[in-house]
Order: sequence, then structure tokens, then C-alpha cells
Amino acid sequence: MKSILSLLSVASLTLLASQALAQDTATPYKVLDTTQVMGNGGIDYVYADNDARRIYVPRGGNTIVLDLDSHHYVGTITNIGGHGVAIDTATHHGFSSSNPVGMFDTETLQKIKTIEVSGRPDGILLEPLTDRVFILSHEAPSITVIDPKDGSVVGTVDVGGALEQAQSDGQGKLYVDIENEKKIAVVDVKTLKVITKYDLGDTAGEPGGLGFDVKNHLLFAMCADPNVCVVVNADTGKVLATLPIGNGTDGGGFNPNTMEAFSSQRDGTLTIIKETSPTTFAVAQTVTTKTGCKTCSLDTKNNRIITVCTERLPQTAVAGATPPPAPATNAPAGQRRGGRGGRGGPGNLDVLFIGQ
Repeated sequence: MKSILSLLSVASLTLLASQALAQDTATPYKVLDTTQVMGNGGIDYVYADNDARRIYVPRGGNTIVLDLDSHHYVGTITNIGGHGVAIDTATHHGFSSSNPVGMFDTETLQKIKTIEVSGRPDGILLEPLTDRVFILSHEAPSITVIDPKDGSVVGTVDVGGALEQAQSDGQGKLYVDIENEKKIAVVDVKTLKVITKYDLGDTAGEPGGLGFDVKNHLLFAMCADPNVCVVVNADTGKVLATLPIGNGTDGGGFNPNTMEAFSSQRDGTLTIIKETSPTTFAVAQTVTTKTGCKTCSLDTKNNRIITVCTERLPQTAVAGATPPPAPATNAPAGQRRGGRGGRGGPGNLDVLFIGQ
């Protein structure tokens, strides 16, 4: 009798543990914290440096730096603005996607120099295999490649079209959204040549954000107008699924810890897409954020998604406020996408931390 009771107890405990796990995995995403920093000018990308635990947000002609763990303000890199930031951990050098490109020291937050480039830089990333900075442009040259050690330009890539976000497989291929062509370009990072382009199909909008499941070779192209996520096989270019997302996406990613893709939208929503298998996908949740929070980044340590937007101060508050630093004269002008996002002028930068 005791053995039967013991077995029943074990079974009950196992069932309770399974139920608790199921409840935990079904916990909805929500805004866990918001940090506000006064500033001036528009914004575009936010970048989470998971190695050094920092957050970078270019705003106007400067770049605001926060602590990724405490969410506290760290400092401002003055006279370096642009669209986004890429960091090389080994050299402690950072770079802005702007024209000219700004190079800075991540330890002192001081500007090192400017680097003359051509085109209209927008997206940016440090490609891990070559350990080089790839700057994506809306005009020729499509990609400018920089050596992070000294900031020298080591090559360019002619892709064509307006390039947005990119993801690397770490094995020699770079996948890049081509916004105005509704395609994804596949680039050889060693030869700096285009291998092929994947057509996202007639039901796709203009891709802005891009998530990448490296393990299963799946791309998640976040598109606007129509507002859909197009799931693509990274090896063949085959479209596997099309799912609805919010309005005005300009950023996306993929979290391998949770097997979820995500897209941030200007309408104040964040779409979470669950990958239950390499061929099965579903919208798991639409999280309410703030209007204008259209780009995002991932805190891989805490499985939190970071998104940013700005709030202009009321005119009465502006009249009595101490003016923030004026943006640099070379700050890019606003555009629908690929340009400066958020509201310009003095006001709060809102940095939202979203998790379970």
C-alpha cells in the first residue's frame, strides 16, 4: 500500500511540475521597465552590446549609452550620431552608421575620428566571421566594409536597392533585407560578392526587420505594407509561411533561447512569433509598447527585447526647460523608414524593456 501511495505522490508531483512549467512558458510578455533620458533630435536603431552589457541609441548628433543590466544612464558620446551602432569588443571600438561614419572608444565614450564614406548609410553590424563592420546603405555603394582596428575602408559590395537590416550565419554568408525590391540578398562576406537574391513573394511588404534562426536556417523578414512576417528557408529561399504583424515595422530579431522571432512596430506593438518546429510558426502574442517604438534589440542574457521611441515635451515644458545639446549639422533628415525615426525636438527618449 505504501509503495502505491508513493507512486501516486511521485505522479502528482510530476504533474504539478509539468503544469507549473507549462504556465511559466505561457507567461505573457509585458513592459517590465522603462528608462527615460532627456535629449534632442530623432532616433532610429537601438543596439544592445551583450558582451559589454551596454545599450547604444544614436539621437540627433549624439549617442546615448545605458547600462544593459541596471538600465541606468552611463553617458553620451558627443558629435557622433547617425542611425545605428556596431561594437567591436576586442578593440573597444564603436562605429556609427552615418556619413561620415563616426568611430569612438567604448571605454572613454570619446570620439576617435570620422571616416569618409559614400552612399546613404542606414543599418550596421559587426560580421563575426571576418570581424569587420558592415555598413548598409540606401544608395551605392550598397555595403561599405570597415576594419574595426583602425577604421580603414577595406571594401564595398554592389547589391542594389535600399538595404535595411542584416544577419550573419557566422559561416560566410550575410543575409540583407532589400526594402524597395522586397527581397533578401545573400552576400559572401569573404569575396564581397552577391551570391543570390530571394524573392519574398507577392504577399510580402517592404522588409525592414530581419530575424535569423541560425540552427534551423530560417529567416524572418518583417515587412510593412502589407504588414507581415515572411518566413524563408535560408538555404533555398523558399517561402515557408506568412504571418500578420503590427503596422510600421522597422526592426526584428530571433531569440534562440525561446525559439521566438519578434518584430517592433511604429503603431506601439511588438509581435512575438513562436517557432514550434522548423515548419510550424504562429503569432504567440502582440505586446502593447509605445507609439513610435519601431526598432528593437535583444538582451540575450535576460531574454528581454529592448525597443525605443521619443516623446516631445509639451510647449509649456519646453519653454521652461534647459535646452538639450543641439544635434550635429550632419544628422540625417527624417524619412518613412531607413531615415530618422521617432519625434525630433527636445523630449524624453523612452527605452522599454520587454520580457516575461
